[in-house]
Amino acid sequence: MKNPRFAGTGNYRRATRGLALSLAIALGSSAQAQENVGDDSTIVYPASYFTEYAPVTAMDMINRIPGMNISGGNGGGNASRGGRGLGGGGGGTQVIINGKRTAGKNNNTRAVLDRITADQVDYIEIIRGTGGDLDVRGSTQVANIVLFEAQASSSISYEVNADYYHDGEYQPGGSLSYSGQSGALGYIINASAEPRYDHNVSWEESVLGDFSPNDTIAEERIREQTSYEFSTNLNYEFSERTSARFNALYAQNDNPTSVQRFTTDLASVSDDLTIEREAIPGERSNWEIGGDIEYRFDNGARFKLLAIANENDEASTRERFDVYSDGSEEKNLFLDSSNVITERILRSSYTMNLGAAHDIEFGAEAARTELNSALMLGLQDASGTPAASHGGLVPQDVSNANTTVEEMRYEPFAIHNWRINPRMSLESSLVYEYSEIEQQGDFNQTRDFTYFKPKFDYRFDVTPQIQLRMLVEKTVRQINFVDFVAVTDNDDDDSNTLAGNRNLRPDYWWNYNFNAEYRLPDDIGVISANLYKHHHKDFRQRIDVSTEDELASAVGNIGSGDMWVADLRTSTRMKFINMPNLLVTTRTQLRTSEVRDPFLGIDRSFDNFERGRFEFGFRHDIPRWRLNYGFNFNNRFDGNYTRYDIVDLETDVGDPWTSAFVEFIAMGNTTFRFDVRNIAEGVNCRERYRYDGHIRDQILEEYEKRCSGSGRVMTFRMSGTF
Repeated sequence: MKNPRFAGTGNYRRATRGLALSLAIALGSSAQAQENVGDDSTIVYPASYFTEYAPVTAMDMINRIPGMNISGGNGGGNASRGGRGLGGGGGGTQVIINGKRTAGKNNNTRAVLDRITADQVDYIEIIRGTGGDLDVRGSTQVANIVLFEAQASSSISYEVNADYYHDGEYQPGGSLSYSGQSGALGYIINASAEPRYDHNVSWEESVLGDFSPNDTIAEERIREQTSYEFSTNLNYEFSERTSARFNALYAQNDNPTSVQRFTTDLASVSDDLTIEREAIPGERSNWEIGGDIEYRFDNGARFKLLAIANENDEASTRERFDVYSDGSEEKNLFLDSSNVITERILRSSYTMNLGAAHDIEFGAEAARTELNSALMLGLQDASGTPAASHGGLVPQDVSNANTTVEEMRYEPFAIHNWRINPRMSLESSLVYEYSEIEQQGDFNQTRDFTYFKPKFDYRFDVTPQIQLRMLVEKTVRQINFVDFVAVTDNDDDDSNTLAGNRNLRPDYWWNYNFNAEYRLPDDIGVISANLYKHHHKDFRQRIDVSTEDELASAVGNIGSGDMWVADLRTSTRMKFINMPNLLVTTRTQLRTSEVRDPFLGIDRSFDNFERGRFEFGFRHDIPRWRLNYGFNFNNRFDGNYTRYDIVDLETDVGDPWTSAFVEFIAMGNTTFRFDVRNIAEGVNCRERYRYDGHIRDQILEEYEKRCSGSGRVMTFRMSGTF
């Protein structure tokens, strides 16, 4: 039987809804979620499955399904950080709506699900196989949210929230969404204001190389930020064969920050106190427009064309002042930086069936990405003439500070899906990547890169509940544009800027991945184990870019490296203790890595590579009270989170992260929720060893220990629909 997802969007909903409802009537709500649809072990959760939980949104429904690990974004990520293009599906669970992904790159999937009301949802599919009809690739599983074909309906969703911080600060927020269906047009329009306030307090103690006291530093950092966002998602069915999607987003995320720093000099007889103040007005905004159109032919083939344009704009001016006892101030640092990243993506593909067991998709993606970066540094105690453009301080020459980077990238691809038999499938793909990167400004150069990227994804359904997956693929990590240019160093007050590396090359790795999943009988839950190894080439870490006058490092390529990860997850309902509405989730991850350090010549772990983590959480629903509550615990295994640099070495340790919530529904369909984040007010600590000269000489100059935290945050939310 041909999978009904190959049909048009409207046909797909009609065909699979009938099957889901038949299962619901014949088997009951608990058993139906374990049944399979078609040949690829797809599991169906009809709307009736969630009735006892009184869900308000599609996200509420997803939260009740065992084994869900919804990713926040839609793939790709920030272009400046190496997330250019659409990218692959990644791990975890990807979300599609009516068999289609939303037409954009920066969509927040969880936010989209929060804006779809529960009464719009017909059923939810958990798709565990592969297929040419899927709009996402490389995911462990896909959650397909199938909506009713309402001819004319609409709803308004709202949320009002307030955050209370440990320093007594209140920050309000909220969102308003209008969604619905009007004939062939489906729409979601949303406006939101979300508080991002942060009050971070830190304390640092340091000793000199001979272990005599050096100084103490107390710092208070306040970020006043509220994220304002407007977005819309539209879809339209011109006919059973032709459909289109459109999205638009605009966000303003200004993050002005103020800092007060108190330094006590313990190396002096009088324990001198120095007070500094910093003002950092930060401006951040981004927008995106995207759309795609799809046409299905009589023979089941389909053609799809997608286009996306976006821009991210960030700018900040950091000014630091010495504050004297009489209240006067004197500026000692001016640091102005700006980055504007624009991206244009065009992707087309054609998918066709090659008999009952094969389908193939081929197409191409083209992307143009441009970064315009500028940085100005002014110092007080320097020789030269002060300039108004540098805040009245003396301008400093910063290498590679003003640069434009442009990349043109082309990726033709072919993806073949083979249904070997009803229990086995193999997805094979080959992507050819060609890119040209041109740099202009302080340096001018053009470089070309080419890569072949094969991938093999084999899945074997041992039983309808047990699935094995073996994956081998070559992944090329796109270069972070900001690593090309000089940028502000936000982690070290003694270092104002970080050098760029205009000769940086993309690094790549082979991924060898084995995954086993067992869906327990009677909808009790899911147990999955994932083992994988990455073998890196041209691995990216910091390298020596020193000049005759100064020791300096930058991100560079250092050779080969390996990492191994074991990841065990469970998501189970406590039916065996007669608490079927208590869903308990755990995750245990063990990690190790090895690479040759370019500074010390030793074998070490990757920079900032954790040894693993343990997570525990639960959600308990009490349907008769329309109440649910939960708790989450997340603890990183300390001891290996280290960064090696040319003049220092840093190690981080942190307390566990804990959060809890309680939620109830009253006054009709109004949801009241109370969240507490960082319940135990955990802190993160950094130990830094500074060396006199190159780190290989091992001449300790200073040892610092700095601990910081933002305290507990409590949030009250009220949401509903009408």
